[in-house]
Amino acid sequence: MDWSTIFKTFAYGLRMDASMAAYICALPALTVATQLWLKRPIIPKRAAQVYVWVVIGISSLITIINLNIYREWDTLFSYKAIDIFLDAPQLAFASASSSPIWLSLSLLVMLIVIGLLLAKGLGIYTFAWPVTAAWPIKAITSFGVLVIVFLFIRGGWGLTPLNSSMVYFTTEAFPNHAATNVVWYLMNDVVHAKGQATNPYRVMDDRRTTEILKPLLTTEGKSPRILTNDRPNIVFILLESFTADLIEALGGEKGVAPRFEQLIKEGILFDQIYASGDRTDKGIIAALSAFPSQSSQSIIKSIHKQEGLPSLVKDFAQKGYHTSFYYGGESEFYNFKGYMLSHACDRVVDQYSFAAREVKSKWGVFDELTFNRQLQDLSKEKEPFFSTILSLNNHEPFDLPGAHKFGKDNLPDLFRSTAYYTDSVLYDYLHRAKAMPWYKHTLFVIVADHGHRLPLEKWDSNHPKRYHIPLLFYGDVIGTAYRGKRIDQLGSQVDIASTLCHQAGLSSDAYVWSRDLLNPTTKPFAFFTWANGWGVVDTACALGFDNVGKVLTYTSGEQACDEKSPLFKSGQAYMQAVYQQYLTY
Repeated sequence: MDWSTIFKTFAYGLRMDASMAAYICALPALTVATQLWLKRPIIPKRAAQVYVWVVIGISSLITIINLNIYREWDTLFSYKAIDIFLDAPQLAFASASSSPIWLSLSLLVMLIVIGLLLAKGLGIYTFAWPVTAAWPIKAITSFGVLVIVFLFIRGGWGLTPLNSSMVYFTTEAFPNHAATNVVWYLMNDVVHAKGQATNPYRVMDDRRTTEILKPLLTTEGKSPRILTNDRPNIVFILLESFTADLIEALGGEKGVAPRFEQLIKEGILFDQIYASGDRTDKGIIAALSAFPSQSSQSIIKSIHKQEGLPSLVKDFAQKGYHTSFYYGGESEFYNFKGYMLSHACDRVVDQYSFAAREVKSKWGVFDELTFNRQLQDLSKEKEPFFSTILSLNNHEPFDLPGAHKFGKDNLPDLFRSTAYYTDSVLYDYLHRAKAMPWYKHTLFVIVADHGHRLPLEKWDSNHPKRYHIPLLFYGDVIGTAYRGKRIDQLGSQVDIASTLCHQAGLSSDAYVWSRDLLNPTTKPFAFFTWANGWGVVDTACALGFDNVGKVLTYTSGEQACDEKSPLFKSGQAYMQAVYQQYLTY
């Protein structure tokens, strides 16, 4: 690394370092706040010394273990390493046998000694607050100490609490990992490790899951060619909560997204597409990495797991495409930025890329500014490019820069209003894009990140219609014979990757869960999940299964959809295999 990058690793990592220091100081801070009101020390000096020694020892040990794990795996010390050690200590020691043991021990001793000398030199064992101050001073001081510690732990008072993504600043893995405080990372990973050690959805032998899933995931022959350009620009547009219930052509309400109806006439509409999950973090992974939602877990939150996923962003980058990601909110939210940077995204633009006066929404800047920014940047971008944009405002609290089209009397109308705004922004964006020289070479892939219970307020989490979303291919790069066509192939967000790769001449082998929606041999099937539950849909029936109660909570269709049906077995196998792959990352 050059000196500039080294400096940035410290600068970007400082926030997480401060958070970890605050965690360490939490107990002493609570003690100090209490001590202010007492005349006698409640913690003896020896106890304070032991606490400091333990913290120094554990932190130093974690740092050295991480040094060796990273040397072997190129990943940070995580719960996965602990789990492997607990499961097979002899294998863990065998794996570590190639590590420089004496160098590691020497560094460990050095870190501990330096830590102890600093602790002694700073006099932290004998530090004491005065107890003779007036009670208002005591109250303000004790409350202030605790608030400061809390804010440092949280990483500030912003909307999003501290997460690993916030220290990422480059597309290179090592500088990002170097900026990450490994003690904080390990602690966070252990806390969120519930369900990661075992598969709660295991119900059959792995060979049986393979037998069941193979016909669902296998296609034959070639798909029709719908593009006129072998190397098109790709603009991937993810629309927040843009459920099918907003679109008349998909059976939704009339007048909420009237401009989308016009776009349908010029593009290719896939009208039987289902979201993989119920949140944006799962939708991004399903759409860009073709990895299905894991129900009770979210792989994007785990740096070392999501880095192992395939990615359209990375695949196109490796083919010489310039890559970018635009989002009007905090890109650190749910590790969006970390995911993008670790998958070769050249540029991340979020609310911090705009002037403070432009951040007028609770979530960030309004969509019109974000879309305008991308349009301006792409006019200067070298072709070909792969640019992703995630809309923002069709989300609670449903605030807008202007009037609400359908009023503010209730949540459904607020939702309709922000959806109408999103529809307007999208149409205006595409209309102005037509004047750009790169437009005629560009394919726009427009899809919702997930469905929603609004505006109808009648779809529970287990109902397939809650996950029904639009998918539209749009642009002059589409052959004239295919414009205005509707594809009724039943599929999912995860199927976008294979479909897009085949049209762009890329291999889709890495996307094992993805099928080509344009291939006539693709089996009609969609899988979706919510918190600890999953559902499946085919042309004959649909069902939803609650994994906590181990019971079917939704069934419908022409055929019997029960626990003996082939569709139910397909859902079981799918959920088990997806979660098992999640565990292995």
